[in-house]
Amino acid sequence: MLPPSRRDFVSLTLSESGSYTNSKQWRRQSCWRKWKQLSRLQRSLILFTLMLLLVCGIATSPTLIGHWRDGVVGENGYDGKQPFVVNLKNEYKSILPDPPSEKKDYRRRGPPVLQNRLQTKTNVSGLLGVENQGLDLKNENKGSEGGKPIISWRGAVIEEEQASDTDTKDTDIQDDPASLAHAESRLEAVREAFRHAWKGYKNFAWGHDELKPISNSYGEWFGLGLTLIDALDTMWILGLKEEFAEAREWVARELSFNKNVDVNLFESTIRILGGLLSTYHLTGDSMFLEKAKDIGSRLMPAFNTASKIPYSDVNIGKGTAHPPQWTSDSTVAEVTSIQLEFRELSRLTGDPKYKLAVMEVMKQVHKLDGKQDGLVPMFINTHNGLFTHQGIYTLGARADSYYEYLLKQWIQGGKTENELLDDYLLAVEGVKKNLLKKSTPSDLTFVGELSHGHFSPKMDHLVCFLPGTLALGAHYGLPTDHMELAKQLMETCYQMYAQMETGLSPEIAHFNMHEGSTQDVDVKIADRHNLLRPETVESLFYMYRFTEDKKYQQWGWEILQNFNKYTRVPTGGYTSINNVRDPANPNPRDKMESFFLVSFTDPDSFTKE
Repeated sequence: MLPPSRRDFVSLTLSESGSYTNSKQWRRQSCWRKWKQLSRLQRSLILFTLMLLLVCGIATSPTLIGHWRDGVVGENGYDGKQPFVVNLKNEYKSILPDPPSEKKDYRRRGPPVLQNRLQTKTNVSGLLGVENQGLDLKNENKGSEGGKPIISWRGAVIEEEQASDTDTKDTDIQDDPASLAHAESRLEAVREAFRHAWKGYKNFAWGHDELKPISNSYGEWFGLGLTLIDALDTMWILGLKEEFAEAREWVARELSFNKNVDVNLFESTIRILGGLLSTYHLTGDSMFLEKAKDIGSRLMPAFNTASKIPYSDVNIGKGTAHPPQWTSDSTVAEVTSIQLEFRELSRLTGDPKYKLAVMEVMKQVHKLDGKQDGLVPMFINTHNGLFTHQGIYTLGARADSYYEYLLKQWIQGGKTENELLDDYLLAVEGVKKNLLKKSTPSDLTFVGELSHGHFSPKMDHLVCFLPGTLALGAHYGLPTDHMELAKQLMETCYQMYAQMETGLSPEIAHFNMHEGSTQDVDVKIADRHNLLRPETVESLFYMYRFTEDKKYQQWGWEILQNFNKYTRVPTGGYTSINNVRDPANPNPRDKMESFFLVSFTDPDSFTKE
């Protein structure tokens, strides 16, 4: 039986029904009837053709949009040739075109504005991953009053925009205009946080040492405007010109060191002398150098001891010095963490007495007995110059910055003072041998303490200076395994925040080392306070600068948001809290330390162009 013949053509018959009409209803019925009369193959071919035309139209639309944009923007003052970016104020900012070599590199992602950045940079951008793209500081958002608070507790609020950013877990800021605007919004959030802290200080503690933000009052330590001086360089770096000008006027007219007051040598050096010197370097304003020379000279009586180990307290008006009433000891950290500032004062003034005094201390400590693998005890006697309370070794309170200043002095001196480098390298090996352990269940690397041969898994938040210091050393050519250790410890310091219910680190953590532990970090009731310390944030700055790993940016951003959520006070300022484990009632302490304002940007961290 023969198969039916196959047709190689399509027959289409159109029949008329009724008289012709031009009505829309008739046309719809007629088209639909014609469509139904087509075979399935014909309908498929027609649909495929339409889809192909649609895809081609989409593929060519960017070119059409580009031509349209060039025409429209050109009518508004942009010539269509140079790249442009819309900033937070929706203003067009023209920049220089890319060099020809960059234009040919089709692999580069993002618009040219991200490939040819402006030269003027803001230090805080290192942590946020964005550089100042010419924002108009005079017209910036002046504070949070216009924002709508959505979370509150006993005086702390978080603004709506900050809350939305907190929920964003994207750690990779892409090179596109939308991401640039997002990064700039983070930069502005940091500036706004500083302004909020400054607003409280200006309104309720102007010219005094510390703000009490809950009671809208102030606390006095030395009566020398510690917070104001500590914040000078930060304001300059953040571009807060009006705030800086007001503070400078106070320093010029009101700040006097001719007072009958006892000050702590170490605290006065790092907060006042260091603040004045760094501001002088940033501004070139000789008034700050003169003030630095004045306070530096008034601190010199502390070194008038038989051992050359300085007393802890100085009366800057009378020119006398003495140890604390309860002991004749000074802490090792205090007497070995003043060298950077005094050395720099000698360099700037040409007077060697400041450097000679502090370097004599380092020579004494270098040759002392009582160390263990480069680790030093916590106390030193000002009468005989010997270590006391031997057998206890920590990188926390009373010893921490000794190790930090060993490295930074070596760098400051042009990497020529080998004794400082030797002591630093030996100490790092001592840490590895005696203090480094792993926690359970997450194998976090932490730095504990040693007491007469017994190890304690106790780690102060102060120890979180170490990741940044190790990274800084590796950047200047020290062993690469220092950077690997820095990365491990940076993770640990971040987890000291992340594993707390408020997302804020306690002052002291104890790490679990027993099998079956469900949480790495344990915190005793007496250690649950947070004093707004900057060590972790500074180390995050270093780590991002040297590795360019954007997770460090994100970690810093999360920490800022948690400070906003649990420590920010509506009337201005931030308060330290008593309990990082209770988000419902963190129990504010009503005190904003001066060093909190240094957290927003760290002048010591200028290490990458």
